[in-house]
Amino acid sequence: MREKIKQIEAAALEAIGGAQSVQSLDDAGVRFLGKKSEFMELLKSLGALTPEARPGVGALINEVKDKLENAIRAKKIVLLQAAQHQKIEAEKIDVTMPGKGIRRGRAHPISQVMAEAKHIFFRLGYELAEGPDIESDHYNFDGLNIPPHHPSRDMWSTLFVEGNLLLRTHTSPVQIRVMEKRKPPLAIIAPGRVYRRDSDATHSSVFHQLEGFLVDNKVTFGDLKGTLTEFLRQMFGKEKKVRFRPSFFPFTEPSAEVDVECVMCDGKGCRLCKNTGWLEILGSGMIDPNVFSGVGYDPEKFTGFAFGMGIERIAMLKYGVDNIRLFFENDLRFLEQF
Repeated sequence: MREKIKQIEAAALEAIGGAQSVQSLDDAGVRFLGKKSEFMELLKSLGALTPEARPGVGALINEVKDKLENAIRAKKIVLLQAAQHQKIEAEKIDVTMPGKGIRRGRAHPISQVMAEAKHIFFRLGYELAEGPDIESDHYNFDGLNIPPHHPSRDMWSTLFVEGNLLLRTHTSPVQIRVMEKRKPPLAIIAPGRVYRRDSDATHSSVFHQLEGFLVDNKVTFGDLKGTLTEFLRQMFGKEKKVRFRPSFFPFTEPSAEVDVECVMCDGKGCRLCKNTGWLEILGSGMIDPNVFSGVGYDPEKFTGFAFGMGIERIAMLKYGVDNIRLFFENDLRFLEQF
């Protein structure tokens, strides 16, 4: 039995010394010192020895057992230190290398123009109002003096969701929602996304609009002209000329398109302005009495004006951008210029 114990000791020490990982070392420990190991079977067979031989063999078994356990502990320390050293080497950072630059974020040009437009109107005494992107037919059309089957509905390429629900074609529905809940005087701007079935170099199916309206006693077309002229001069510069042209919108009467002197040629005529020297910038007009009647306002007592502008259109003219798609392609070479 002594010879057998020595053979197990030699094999175990060899396996422990050759272990290359903590897992293989644990496996060797189970193999030679586990409950079902050959070594433990020898320990159980001590009862079969003579009383004289039993103490000596028992002492040898305990001696070898302690020797193997100490060898396993020593080897585990070596393996853990090696693993830690390997991990440190793999994760080591060379502090002498130059750091990676962090790219600086910027506000999108559409966001910049929208923020500038809002702050101009805030300084003029307007307040902010918002409405849902998915609107009912009533707020998007009926309440704005555009009844069903009216030819003017063809002015908007509408995207319907289901039933009488649609993606709003302008932010003008906010005008009706506000007037239903509040009484004059009102000076409101309503910015937000709008949706139309339209897409080319100067149009997008999703774009941003800013609607504004003012309602009070004795509001005149002169007030409209003064407000929009001041806005455009603050947006494009005081030296820019502004003109108003007669137009038609179902919810305003009289209505006017507003042009600003071409930002590229300063009114001399170029391809951008089609050699007219002018660029169309927004639509406006005095709020139609039918709109007032629909929200319970007395059109004999109150008057007001409304206007609407495309933020992408203003950004294109302000920055000289000739393709609206550039605002949505997320090309950093383009966006980093702003």
